[in-house]
Formats: sequence, structure tokens, C-alpha cells
Amino acid sequence: MSSETYIEPADPRPSAADRLHIAGLHSPLPAESAVLSVRDLNVRFNTENGIVHAVRGVDFDLLPGKTLGIVGESGSGKSVTSLAVMGLLPATADVTGSVMLNGKELLGLSDKAMCAYRGNDMAMVFQDPLSSLTPVYTVGAQITEALTIHNPAMSKQAKEARAVELLAMVGIPSPKDRLKAFPHEFSGGMRQRVMIAIAIANNPRLLIADEPTTALDVTIQAQVLEVLHTAQEETGAAVVMITHDLGVVAGMADNIMVMYAGKPVETGGVDDIYYNPRMPYTMGLLGAVPRVDVAEKTSLVPIEGIPPNLVHPPTGCSFAPRCPLASEACLDGEPALAEVAGGVHHRAACIKSDSLGAEVDVHEIFSAPPVPVSRFDLIPRGERSTVLQLKDVRKHFPLTRGALLKRRIGTVKAVDGISFDIREGECFSIVGESGSGKTTTLLEIMEFHKDQDGEVVIGGISNKEAADARTKSAMRKELQMVFQDPTGALDPRFTVYEVLAEPLQNAGLAKPAIRKRIMELIQLVGLQPDHVNRFPNQFSGGQRQRVGIARALAVNPKLVVLDEPVSALDVSVQAGVINLLDKLRAELGLSYLMVAHDLSVVRHISNRVAVMYLGKIVEIGEVDRVFDNPRHPYTRALLSAIPVPDPHLERTRERIILQGDLPSPLDAPKGCNFATRCPVFAALPAAKQEQCLTLEPPLESVPPSAAAQVLEAGPVPAPDQQFACFFPDGELDEDMLVVHETADHDAP
Repeated sequence: MSSETYIEPADPRPSAADRLHIAGLHSPLPAESAVLSVRDLNVRFNTENGIVHAVRGVDFDLLPGKTLGIVGESGSGKSVTSLAVMGLLPATADVTGSVMLNGKELLGLSDKAMCAYRGNDMAMVFQDPLSSLTPVYTVGAQITEALTIHNPAMSKQAKEARAVELLAMVGIPSPKDRLKAFPHEFSGGMRQRVMIAIAIANNPRLLIADEPTTALDVTIQAQVLEVLHTAQEETGAAVVMITHDLGVVAGMADNIMVMYAGKPVETGGVDDIYYNPRMPYTMGLLGAVPRVDVAEKTSLVPIEGIPPNLVHPPTGCSFAPRCPLASEACLDGEPALAEVAGGVHHRAACIKSDSLGAEVDVHEIFSAPPVPVSRFDLIPRGERSTVLQLKDVRKHFPLTRGALLKRRIGTVKAVDGISFDIREGECFSIVGESGSGKTTTLLEIMEFHKDQDGEVVIGGISNKEAADARTKSAMRKELQMVFQDPTGALDPRFTVYEVLAEPLQNAGLAKPAIRKRIMELIQLVGLQPDHVNRFPNQFSGGQRQRVGIARALAVNPKLVVLDEPVSALDVSVQAGVINLLDKLRAELGLSYLMVAHDLSVVRHISNRVAVMYLGKIVEIGEVDRVFDNPRHPYTRALLSAIPVPDPHLERTRERIILQGDLPSPLDAPKGCNFATRCPVFAALPAAKQEQCLTLEPPLESVPPSAAAQVLEAGPVPAPDQQFACFFPDGELDEDMLVVHETADHDAP
């Protein structure tokens, strides 16, 4: 049976077709013809260890105006498939099969011949915009270059006008002035917008987006996804969205192709994949994703093991070694994509697909661990000991200019007077965009120096008292850290045994005690005893992070600082690490201080949360209270920007699109520092706007405007939620709200 991915003909888009016809770049394409048709695509790489079969038999059709989401773990073949379509693989790659663009075969064409298609009929938006843009050319020169190559007769004035039009289309403010700017003068989100502008410059019929939002903040991610949606509407292009974030494709894709070990293992409409998955791997991916919109606590589904080594192509089901439902029959040949019973154009590569369905509990299939309960959960927060306390901590950096004679021209207020505490058995998270001061706060805590501006108290020891080395050493045993990148945090020359032994040796333990403790740690974090003799490069990313956690736990700390502990991991590996952190907190009575940009992870693991913006805490409280009833407009924007892995919900919920970027330190707002981007501020009358621009709102449980009413009503217990906003109940400006209609994304 054919294993192609079916995508229903696009709904007519006369406005987009008219625009293309007027532009004179393409003639309108009949709705029933495929823009991209891929058949039996295979990619092999010759390596020192043998031939790697990176892509094995990929088939799909993509029609105008439709979006295909390709999802899967790292190494599943997603990006290699897109690079093969674009003809960007190295000459040493062996590519076979068929790639038809508008009925023309692309495989076998020379690089020079492919240049006629790349940037014209098809274009690509890469993951890292900084490395994709040339740093020595202005943004305007790079946009006009794409126009010049494919439209040599176009006048200079027409190219400049088109470049301004493109920058305006993707939401770059003052587009005419920004043409002369260089890539380093843009923020990450604006650079990605420039990449999209270059990609759609010639109205391509095919747009491939390879992890376009992975390195971006959630608010910038929402802006970029909205720009991609607008670009598709403007050009009528077919889009291939490659991502590991199942929330992103839930809102954008019409069809999904799930890849594993180089092959599609399930394909179908977006509703079929999310609500009726028939492949255990797909079910595991969906169960591994934490939900920002769900308060009920359940363990995430871990997919144990690692993908197969594609030097030796699987002889049975490639997922069988990791599948809890695998049997002897699964090892008898690799199953092909077959139509699912009762489904329309829904295919799965599993011999047991007919016995699976929406009524099957994925937590039972994968034996997800029960939610761990800590002994501290039964003790009221006020009765627990304080593990960490910050009192009015500040960190200001001078901004200088000049080579020899430096002069101060401003101040960067990275952390500007924040206070909070963490109690025993509690996970406290700090969230916010890049540049909000989260990491600087962690560094101030880890610095623990008496000359710091503000007080840091760790385990009852204040930094103002930490004058001698012995006091500092006692404090260090109370506090350990797990870093974002486990590869960079572990010495590649040390074995796991040596990595774990180092902090124990510093603590003065004898060799027999060190060996015993290391074996306890290895078992505690779910690794095997023989792993102690391996080097870090012999582990997967999730295993390396487990080693990092074991090292942090070596000296029995009371508080563990987690700096983006799962952001560099696949969703399936991320679930296992999050479950491990939950388990350790319950069993060992640990407290966590976590910095993260993924609010779904924060809601799953945290008890309390603080939202930071420009060095200040703008909202703080119990995680469920803050997430279910956010009072500060910035918190509401952050929460609305997190994609939800639920197609129906994702298509209908309102998303708040923040305008602009963080203010410059040289031009910091004098009143509320969020006023320049606040959607509530934009809808306020002039008198209330003046209050926001001149006065800084304090962090309180009740807004100052309502304080008088509270006093008249008598003393009211303040809830565990504080926010810094004068008008938390203000109406949002409708121009900053985005809702995608479900009719635009009807799946077959």
C-alpha cells in the first residue's frame, strides 16, 4: 500500500492568487495539483563507521495553501528530508527517489540548476537566523540580493520598495530606516523576521521552516509564528513546518507526519494524530508534553531508551526496542504505513494500530510513574524552614563608551531590587524573556559575597556574614547547580566516576566512602552501575543531564539551582528528566530554584513562580493561582504565547502578540517599565496612561487603585499572589489579540 501523506486540496484563495498574478512572478496554480510531491526519498551518508541510512522511504504530497508538520526526536530524519528537497546536502550524500516541484524533477539537478529554484519557487527559513544572515552586509542588501538574482530586470527603486514592503509585512518597525541596519543590530526575533522576509521575497510556492522558533523566547515565538501565518496567507504558499514542539504544529498544521529512525511511522490529519493516535511512538510523544493549561498533576510519559543506530537498518519495527507493546511479531520485518481502520487518509506503521485508540491510556501503556508525594506537601508553607531568602538584591552594570577614556553613558539594571524566599520541599521558578534578569539573579545567589548590593541568606547563613572560607564552604554544601547544557558542564576528559568523585573529594570523604556514594548516586538518577567508567561523549543528552544532576546531589544539598535543565533535550527525554526531578524532590526533601522559559514545564514541576521583566518581579505567587488567574498583562501575554498540544483549543484561543522588543537601558521607562509594550496601556484613557508613565507600580496583592475599597471593607487576608500593575483588570487592545479561525485549518 502506498505510504504517501495525503493533503486535501486547498480552499480557494483568490486574493493570494490575484497578488501572485499581479506580481508577474508566477501564474496561479490549479488547486488540485501538488506543489511538492516526494516519492521513496532515501538519503545515505558514508561515515567512518559505515553507511548511515538517515532517511528511508519518505513519501508525501503537499498542496497549495496547506501546512505539513514533520515531528520527531533528534536524529529522526526531519531536517535531512528538508535539506534533500532543497538540494542543500553535501555532494557526498547519496540521495535517491523523486522530488517533484510543480511537476518538475529536482533530484539529479546540478547546484547551478537548483539555484534557479531556491529562493524563487521554494525557500527555507533556518533554525539560527544569526548564522544564516551575512554579518558584513546590511539587511536591505541581503533582501535585494534575493530579488536581483531571480528578477534581473527589476529596477533599483522597485527592489528597494519591495524590500520595505517585505519588512513591513513581517512587522519590522520603521522598515525604510532598518534597511541600512546590520544583522547584529536586530534582536533574535527580528532577525528571524528578516529571514522570513528574504524567504518570501519572490512569492515562493513552497516554504520550508526548519525549527524556526527553537532558540526564541515564547513571546517572540508567538510573533514569528504569526508572521509565518501571515506570509502563507499573502503568498498562498504550501508550508513544511519541522519542529519537535507538538504545540506549534497543533495550531498551524493541516497534516502531520511523525518520523522515527528515518521513516514516517504515522501520517494523517492533525485531528487524527492528536485525538486518535495509532502508533505507540506518537502516543508517547503526546504523553511526554506538559500542558500549560492543565492544573491537575500527572506524571509525564517517559520513552525509555534511545533511537536505533542507522548504520544497521532495522530488520523489524524500528521502535520495538523502546515500545512497551512489542512482541515477537513486531520483529518479523519492518511494518509499512497502512490505513487505520475507521480513519480517512490516516496511516500508521504498527501491526497493533487497530487495537489502539483514543480510549487507550498512554500512561498505562508506558507505565508512567505515579505522582510522587513529598513529606513537606502535608505541612503548611508557613511552618516550613526557609532554605533561601533574597532581600532587595540588585545588580547594576555601568554602560560605557570610548576606547581609551571610557565614560559612563548609562546603567543596565539587570536585577533591580528583588525579594523572595524558598521553603523546604518547594520548587520556585523564575520566568521571563531573555534579558529580564533571570540568570543574573542565579549568579548573584551563587556569588554569595559580602559586598553584594542586597542580602542573600542560604540555610540561615547571610552573605553579609560570609567573610571567611569556612563559612563559604558550609554554604556551598547547602547549594548546588545543574546547568542548561550538560555537554559543556561535564569535563570531557573525566569519566563519570571522576566527575562524581571531584565534589566528594573536596568535601574530604575517604575513598571507600566516595565509591559507595557514587554507586548510590548512579542508582538514584536511573543510570547503570557500569556507566561510571564511561566518558560524557558516550552518553545521550538525557543521560548526560542525569550525570549533571547526580553531581549536584553528591554532597547532599538542601537547595538545587536548575538553569534551564531540560531546554536542550528532546520532548521524550525531557519527560524522563522532569519525572526524575519530581521523584528526587519527594524522596530527598529537596528544594529547587529553577529558571526556565517553557511555562508548561514550570507549571508541571513548580509550587510557586515569579515573573520577571527588566530586572524586576512583576508577579509572584502559587503557580496555579498565577497561571489560572494572571493579573499582570505581561504574565497574561507569556501564558497566551505558549502553544498547547490541542488543535481545537489552539485554533480558537486568543493569543496576545506583544509589540516591539525590550526597552533599551539607555532609554528605560520612568514609570511602569512594561508600559511601552503593554496591551492594556494601549486601551487606557489618557489620564490613566499618564499614571503608568510617571509612577512605578509597587508589588502588592491589591492594586493601589483598589486599596481604598479594601480598607473600607475591613481587613482582608492577602492571597499568595502579588503583582505590580495599576490596572490589572483593564481591557486588552483588540489590535494586539490574534485568533485563528478553525475554518482555515480544517483537516481532512
